[in-house]
Amino acid sequence: MPAKSAEKTVVEKAAVEKSNGEKSAPERASGETRSAEAPKISAARQRDLEAAISTITKAYGEGSIMRLGDAHRVQIDVIPTGALAVDLALGIGGLPRGRVIEIFGPESSGKTTLMLHVIANAQKAGGLAAFIDAEHALDPNYARRLGVNLDDLLVSQPDSGEEALTICETLARSNALDVIVIDSVAALVPKAELDGEMGMATMGMQARLMSQALRKLTAILSKAKTACVFTNQMREKVGVMFGNPETTPGGKALKFYASVRIDIRRKDTLKNTTGNAIGNRVKVKIVKNKLAPPFAEAEFDIYFNHGINKEGSIIDVGVDAGVVEKKGAWLQFQGELIGQGKDAARQALVDNPQVADRIVAAIIEKREATPATA
Repeated sequence: MPAKSAEKTVVEKAAVEKSNGEKSAPERASGETRSAEAPKISAARQRDLEAAISTITKAYGEGSIMRLGDAHRVQIDVIPTGALAVDLALGIGGLPRGRVIEIFGPESSGKTTLMLHVIANAQKAGGLAAFIDAEHALDPNYARRLGVNLDDLLVSQPDSGEEALTICETLARSNALDVIVIDSVAALVPKAELDGEMGMATMGMQARLMSQALRKLTAILSKAKTACVFTNQMREKVGVMFGNPETTPGGKALKFYASVRIDIRRKDTLKNTTGNAIGNRVKVKIVKNKLAPPFAEAEFDIYFNHGINKEGSIIDVGVDAGVVEKKGAWLQFQGELIGQGKDAARQALVDNPQVADRIVAAIIEKREATPATA
């Protein structure tokens, strides 16, 4: 009987708490996780948050802080990459001028090809470009096939990392260049290492060189509105058991100072009807972006001897956006048949660039009209 009375007392107590709007002990322990919907932010807290965001924006510039799902895009001068999918993934339409950009990935993933397309696009817009070939591996004939004007391209093959970065600084201070490409960070060997004996310990020397150079370059590039693009290779940390063992050489300074970091990887090998390899399917991930929401991904094709498949990227993005429609084996845009199959449609866009421009305009218009989801 006493036990039953005690049980009744507990039930009555719970009923009183419920009627008073209080939570019982079990509910207090797990009530946060079982709530049907998150509580809304009060108007006062929202007002304080907006004031803080406004203060940060005034102090550090537009784009210094943003909501991940915000549809707003910072208005900044850019250089198109040649692949529409990558331009849209960047969120601003291309690589930003006046900023440091890092493009890294494994060997033969398309880093230099992407950079040569950026140079070609800058030249087509009436700009000037420089290519600092620290790897001493630039192929002029390949660059010409990708649309680079070799007569106007400035090329340097420095003997040391210090020389390469000093040349970069001098060119940036001229305020005359639109883009400077340094290929690659891994090949920027400090002079002390070159002068030393083989096997000499040089730990941290390249990282100090990059850190010192970037502290000076960022402000100069911003004032000159010059995009400085570093390509970088991949390395693996020794003894990593958990997590990603991959890293990039040159220390952490470039990761910090870069406004955009692009991870580029080869996904598939493209083959023709006879089974011969004709190119690569490449996947890109924007792992850092100070100008738009990061972590966007894109895919495009790179053909050997021809570079980025620009028209193919337009078709892929158009199909994904619903701008280009599939009617059986045919592709059509606004009721007009483009071609039977992707290859035929691609060739049709090559022959009729005005149609490609209309498709790109329709894709951008649809993206801007579509609200971003958080």
